[in-house]
Amino acid sequence: MSEFQTQIGGDHYQGYAIQPTEFIQKNRLNWCEGNIIKYVTRHKRKNGIEDLRKAEHYLKLLMEMEYGT
Repeated sequence: MSEFQTQIGGDHYQGYAIQPTEFIQKNRLNWCEGNIIKYVTRHKRKNGIEDLRKAEHYLKLLMEMEYGT
Protein backbone atom coordinates (compact mmCIF):
# COMPACT_ATOMS: atom_id res chain seq x y z
CA MET A 1 0.00 0.00 0.00
CA SER A 2 1.31 3.44 -0.93
CA GLU A 3 1.66 6.15 1.67
CA PHE A 4 -0.36 8.34 -0.70
CA GLN A 5 -3.35 6.14 0.14
CA THR A 6 -2.93 6.85 3.85
CA GLN A 7 -4.00 10.03 5.58
CA ILE A 8 -3.43 10.79 9.23
CA GLY A 9 -5.76 13.28 10.86
CA GLY A 10 -8.83 13.32 8.67
CA ASP A 11 -10.10 12.35 5.26
CA HIS A 12 -10.24 15.72 3.50
CA TYR A 13 -7.81 14.60 0.75
CA GLN A 14 -9.40 11.21 0.15
CA GLY A 15 -11.27 10.87 -3.11
CA TYR A 16 -9.00 13.07 -5.19
CA ALA A 17 -7.35 11.52 -8.26
CA ILE A 18 -3.96 12.72 -6.98
CA GLN A 19 -2.96 13.78 -3.49
CA PRO A 20 -1.77 17.40 -3.15
CA THR A 21 1.56 16.17 -1.71
CA GLU A 22 2.21 13.98 -4.73
CA PHE A 23 1.32 16.81 -7.14
CA ILE A 24 3.55 19.26 -5.24
CA GLN A 25 6.53 16.89 -5.16
CA LYS A 26 6.26 15.75 -8.78
CA ASN A 27 6.08 19.34 -9.98
CA ARG A 28 8.88 20.54 -7.69
CA LEU A 29 6.85 23.38 -6.23
CA ASN A 30 8.31 25.52 -3.48
CA TRP A 31 6.91 25.88 0.05
CA CYS A 32 4.51 28.73 -0.72
CA GLU A 33 3.29 27.21 -3.99
CA GLY A 34 2.71 23.88 -2.26
CA ASN A 35 0.74 25.42 0.56
CA ILE A 36 -1.43 27.33 -1.90
CA ILE A 37 -2.29 24.05 -3.66
CA LYS A 38 -2.89 22.29 -0.33
CA TYR A 39 -5.23 24.89 1.14
CA VAL A 40 -7.22 25.51 -2.06
CA THR A 41 -7.65 21.77 -2.57
CA ARG A 42 -9.04 21.08 0.89
CA HIS A 43 -11.10 24.19 1.70
CA LYS A 44 -14.50 22.62 0.88
CA ARG A 45 -13.79 19.52 2.96
CA LYS A 46 -11.98 20.97 5.96
CA ASN A 47 -11.84 24.59 7.12
CA GLY A 48 -13.79 26.56 4.49
CA ILE A 49 -12.93 30.24 4.23
CA GLU A 50 -10.09 29.86 6.76
CA ASP A 51 -8.20 27.63 4.32
CA LEU A 52 -8.79 30.12 1.49
CA ARG A 53 -7.37 32.88 3.70
CA LYS A 54 -4.32 30.71 4.39
CA ALA A 55 -3.90 30.18 0.63
CA GLU A 56 -4.23 33.93 0.11
CA HIS A 57 -1.55 34.57 2.75
CA TYR A 58 0.88 32.21 1.02
CA LEU A 59 0.02 33.78 -2.34
CA LYS A 60 0.87 37.23 -0.96
CA LEU A 61 4.12 35.89 0.50
CA LEU A 62 5.00 34.37 -2.87
CA MET A 63 4.26 37.61 -4.71
CA GLU A 64 6.41 39.56 -2.25
CA MET A 65 9.34 37.16 -2.48
CA GLU A 66 9.19 36.67 -6.26
CA TYR A 67 8.10 40.11 -7.44
CA GLY A 68 8.64 42.49 -4.55
CA THR A 69 4.96 43.40 -4.32
